[in-house]
Amino acid sequence: MLYKYLYKRFLNNGTHFYARRTNSISVRNSVHSRPAVILGIESSCDDTGCGIVNSDGIVIGEALTSQQLTHLNFGGIIPTFARLLHTSNVTKTCEDALRAANMKLRDVDAIATTVKPGLPMSLKIGTEFGKYLSKIAGKPFIPIHHMEAHALTVRMKEKVEFPYLVLLVSGGHCLLGIVKNVDKFYLLGSSINNSPGELFDKVARRMKLRNIPELSKLNGGLAVETAASKATNIDQFLFPPVMTKYRDCNFSFAGVMSRCNLYVELEEKQHDIIADMVIPNVYNLCAAVQLGVTIHICQRTQRAIEFIKKLSLIPEDRRTLVVSGGVACNNFLAKALDILCTELGYNFVRTPPKLCTDNGVMIAWNGVEKWMANVDVIRDPNEIEKIQVEKRCPFGESWIERVQEANLKCEWVNIKKKLAI
Repeated sequence: MLYKYLYKRFLNNGTHFYARRTNSISVRNSVHSRPAVILGIESSCDDTGCGIVNSDGIVIGEALTSQQLTHLNFGGIIPTFARLLHTSNVTKTCEDALRAANMKLRDVDAIATTVKPGLPMSLKIGTEFGKYLSKIAGKPFIPIHHMEAHALTVRMKEKVEFPYLVLLVSGGHCLLGIVKNVDKFYLLGSSINNSPGELFDKVARRMKLRNIPELSKLNGGLAVETAASKATNIDQFLFPPVMTKYRDCNFSFAGVMSRCNLYVELEEKQHDIIADMVIPNVYNLCAAVQLGVTIHICQRTQRAIEFIKKLSLIPEDRRTLVVSGGVACNNFLAKALDILCTELGYNFVRTPPKLCTDNGVMIAWNGVEKWMANVDVIRDPNEIEKIQVEKRCPFGESWIERVQEANLKCEWVNIKKKLAI
């Protein structure tokens, strides 16, 4: 059904999708006379993205269609709406990227597409579209793991050598892992309940930040960060460290959410807050929530760093922490992680904010890395057709139990004191 829809769209489009049909996909040599060019498609959640990147790390063209304002009106992402919007936007988004690159589909070497993890309805639109482009253009297809793409994007802009420690913080995930190479990852810890992005969205809704004019069109994370910057007393609401008895690198944000809800209820009763009214101390509460989340993330990251040091998993001259994902755009968190790295002798690298959120460029770059390493480059049309989306999938090999067995007791870096707040 989707193929029929796409075919109708292609009949009416311009010249950017022109491609000579082929019955087979030719095998390219590993040595190229020109930089490889990969087209990447992202649709794992609520953004439709397309990026065109070459093997020199140059972004040739890109386009992004956001659904943020649509979902903001409903208080969260509605999967069925996201699917419909992806269906409506995916063709034009890719056309715009090709137009920006002044290229046609026949000019790219392969199609890279997010196939896991994410919202199945959203993933399917992008995956089927990518497979269709591969079919009509006779191009190889490169399936992409969304979180692996986030972990590798920094290498497009910075000279970060393998192996390195990565912290991925977003609306759907929170994890710590070691990036061994393009297709080898070791998971040290992940969230056992909420993700930090999800937490910030829920906090923003519960505190009715949309009713504050300057915050009305911001996503949850940015709304909380902006509100927190206006705080006058960050100590008014206390969020004690969580999971302190668990000597691992896993995360938990459910307790922060529960305590935040309790504080809001108390404030509402104390100040007779009803309907759309906002609690008077909303800025202080946002700052306290942000600090609590930041300290928790820093402590789990510190244990990961000490675990790596104990087992000599990363050479001293390559000790780098890379942070990526939508929540990595939070400047307060980035500053705290930078302080932590300075204290522990690590180099701190944040993926450029524009590339922290979901986008087609990071998918294209992951495709480039796989193309150059000749990993997951699928050329057989029959094998391409068999590819299915996955709602959940692991981030590499789990080393969570190894971290627990190490039973590391840490002397925590005093992040709050170092931040001088």
